[in-house]
Amino acid sequence: MHNDPELTQEREDPQSFAARLALPIRDSRLLLRALTHRSYLNENPQALEDNERLEFLGDAVLDFVVGAWLYQRFPEMNEGEMTRLRASLVSTERLGEFGRQIQINRALRIGHGEEEGGGRTRTSMLCNAFEALVGALYLDGGIPAVDAFLAPLMPEAVERIMDSESDRDPKSLLQEWAQARGYGAPQYRIVEEHGPDHSKDFVVEALVNGRAVARGEGRSKQAASKAAARDALTSLENEEMER
Repeated sequence: MHNDPELTQEREDPQSFAARLALPIRDSRLLLRALTHRSYLNENPQALEDNERLEFLGDAVLDFVVGAWLYQRFPEMNEGEMTRLRASLVSTERLGEFGRQIQINRALRIGHGEEEGGGRTRTSMLCNAFEALVGALYLDGGIPAVDAFLAPLMPEAVERIMDSESDRDPKSLLQEWAQARGYGAPQYRIVEEHGPDHSKDFVVEALVNGRAVARGEGRSKQAASKAAARDALTSLENEEMER
C-alpha cells in the first residue's frame, strides 16, 4: 500500500490518490476537504471548506487509535512507556513522515503563495494533511477504516522509535514523561560529594513536579544526574502501575 517514501512533485487528483493507496473512503467530498489547505480557499472562493476541522478531529482520533494499537500489541508495556511511545508516534515530525511515505503532497490543494514557498513539502503541512485525512476516514468508515489505513505504517515506525530510544539520554526521556503530564522540566540537585577533588563521586537527586523522586551516583555530575533520571523513570512508571 505505502511504497516509495521519496516526495515527488507529480500532481495527483484526489481520486487517483485514493486509488493508489486503496483508501477505504466512499465520500469524495470528505476526501477533497481533507486535501484542501486554507491557502487554497483564499485564492479559490468556489471551494467551500479547508481541512482544519478535519485536522482537529484526526488529531483526537489518532491519539485513541494509536493508544489502542499499543495496548493490544505490547501487553507487557507499562503506562509510562506507552505514553512516551504514543507521543512519539503522533508527533508533528512522525506524522509528517507518514505524509511523506504516502506522498500526500502530490494530492494537496494549496495556494500559489504556499506552493512557491515550499509548503507542499513542509513537515507541518504534511502532518496537518495526514491528520485531516485520518479525520475524513473516521467520519466515512469509523475506527475500522482508520485501523486499516494505519496498520501498514505503524510497525516500522515503532521499531525505529524504540531503536533510537535505546540510546537516548534518560534525562530527555524523563523530561518527555513529565511534559506529557503537564509538569515542568525535571530539576537536579547535588546532595552529596565524596572523595578528593581529582576523583570525586557525586550523588544527584532528581525532582519531578517539585518532588524528590530518585537519586543517582556517578563520577561526574552529568553521570550522576543521568543515573537519577533513569531511576526516576522506573520509579514513576511503577507508581502509575500501582494506582
